[in-house]
Amino acid sequence: MSEETVPIYTVSSAPHAHSGASVRGIMLDVIIALTPAMLAATYFFGLHAIRLLLVCVIGCVATEAACRKLMGRNLAIDDLSAVVTGILLAFNLPPSLPTGYALFGCVVAIAIAKQVFGGIGYNPFNPALIARVALLVSFPAAMTRWHSPLNPDRWTSLGWIDAATTATPLDLVKTAVTSGETLPFSWDGSMAMRFFVGNMDGCIGEVSALALLLGAAYLLWRRCISWHIPGTYIATVAILAGMLRVINPSANMPLTFHLLAGGLMLGALYMATDMTTSPLTKRGQIIYGIGCGLLTMVIRRWGGYPEGVSFAILLMNAVTPLINQYTQLGVYGHKA
Repeated sequence: MSEETVPIYTVSSAPHAHSGASVRGIMLDVIIALTPAMLAATYFFGLHAIRLLLVCVIGCVATEAACRKLMGRNLAIDDLSAVVTGILLAFNLPPSLPTGYALFGCVVAIAIAKQVFGGIGYNPFNPALIARVALLVSFPAAMTRWHSPLNPDRWTSLGWIDAATTATPLDLVKTAVTSGETLPFSWDGSMAMRFFVGNMDGCIGEVSALALLLGAAYLLWRRCISWHIPGTYIATVAILAGMLRVINPSANMPLTFHLLAGGLMLGALYMATDMTTSPLTKRGQIIYGIGCGLLTMVIRRWGGYPEGVSFAILLMNAVTPLINQYTQLGVYGHKA
């Protein structure tokens, strides 16, 4: 065989089979899945939700384009990953957060948490959660000011309404438990249904478990995610919350409260399942989900913050490489 006819092979690491999926296609599916929650956020918080969604999406896309331009790389904004980050960041913000603070979060999410590490696929931590924590540490007052959903002025005013200032359900419970007072409200079926639909105080994208579950069902159907992380995450929180309730019902809310209040559903279904920052193997994903659930309940019950979802996921992001190492599959034909 002459030198001219020798075939040239491109050698790369496994796997060598391609599913046909693309980054853009997956991100588009995520955007479709997040649409019910975006509609719910708009219904409950009005112009505040629309403003934050637009600001965060435009801010994240613009920051990504600027970073890629400065690094001399192609813009790559058409893969929609920055759009998804913007939506998720907005979902993690209180309704009346000032626009400038939201833009600061966009820069942190894209420039620091993503592009510094090399862009999509290389970031060790979830960019939207890094931005949320950075905002919480930098602007604690603004990040912990809330107003009730369905406020009559939500379609006419973008200003802060002092009369509507309130606290999230987790805030109320945390304050009562810390001070040794009785739990702030009784929990019944009507309140659980109200929380399930989304009529409660909180970040704009975390309030409606119904909307988030509808989107997650679509992602499961499209096989963008599997049940392993969200299932074990939610189950761990439910088991621990149920145990605490049995041990001391006067100081612990029922498990359904912990499932519906705060950012558990948003975190378990859309943040913890991030492909880049979560384990590769099914066994590793189960360990990861259990760890997220355990840390969430520890922080909620004994930590300094009323909510532990963001911190729990970021801490488990940090140990994902170790989980991958100790749960990796054996070479075919050899013992693991």
